[in-house]
Amino acid sequence: MKLLAVGTVAYDAIETPFGKTDKILGGAATYIGLAASKLGAEVNLVSVIGGDFKPEYIEVFHKNSIGIEGVKKIEDGKTFFWSGKYHIDMNNRDTLITELNVLENFEPKIPESQKNSEIVMLGNLHPAIQLSVLEQMTDKPKLVILDTMDFWMNTAWDSLLQIISKVDVLTVNDAEARQLSGEFSLVKAAKKIQSMGPKVVIIKKGEHGALLFNENKIFFAPALPLEDVFDPTGAGDTFAGGFAGYITQTADLSYENMKKAIIVGSALASFTVEKFGTEKLQELSSLEYENRLNEFKNLTEYNYSF
Repeated sequence: MKLLAVGTVAYDAIETPFGKTDKILGGAATYIGLAASKLGAEVNLVSVIGGDFKPEYIEVFHKNSIGIEGVKKIEDGKTFFWSGKYHIDMNNRDTLITELNVLENFEPKIPESQKNSEIVMLGNLHPAIQLSVLEQMTDKPKLVILDTMDFWMNTAWDSLLQIISKVDVLTVNDAEARQLSGEFSLVKAAKKIQSMGPKVVIIKKGEHGALLFNENKIFFAPALPLEDVFDPTGAGDTFAGGFAGYITQTADLSYENMKKAIIVGSALASFTVEKFGTEKLQELSSLEYENRLNEFKNLTEYNYSF
């Protein structure tokens, strides 16, 4: 199977209690693509960059076998830029700068060779942009995964409901699930969201793991307790990329395989937070990944009798 990932390729400048960076490689599509590529999945990005985008970052995509035919470069424009500062608890942050630049007029164009992609991952963008991607597909994807956020719930409600009705999997955090559904209980929230269209709802709870809802079945994946968390930027996108990449690579859309995909996404996200930006994902080895999966297995494996 092929994975088509649509989202931002960006510059980020990040400050946490452990240090700060200048402009570094970021963006939802970047994290999604890197995570999926670590699993051997065929992944292609659709995004937009400016003439200021560094050749060394283009090389990151080539080195990781990430297709960028669908990434449009506007030579006289500037790449989307975000800057943020995290609080001491690392769960909250302040946005310091947001410069849309070339993203402001972004109209995704899906290359002909990718219009038959079986898996589509719609990264966090305006719902109308996400909808335009589905309208360009020549073959109906086997699985469409959507990521969104509270900003679109506040500013593009009707468009958001329209795209939600057309996807198979929705990923949101717990606060977003409550806002979208109007329900405090996450179980009730998931059922309400499922009635809007998605068969599968994934509710991310950050350092407290993630919940997978499929019809009347619920699966909980823990987050690995880490000694050092340097930068949570991109962890949610890495999680989504790992989830989508695992399903793409295994070509298995079953609920049981989605449970495995949740663990894989969580494992990859646990690496992202250990260094700034995409640095850890770029250097991640197969051995490190396998060892991390075993850590997750040991975290949840136990014998019991009653």
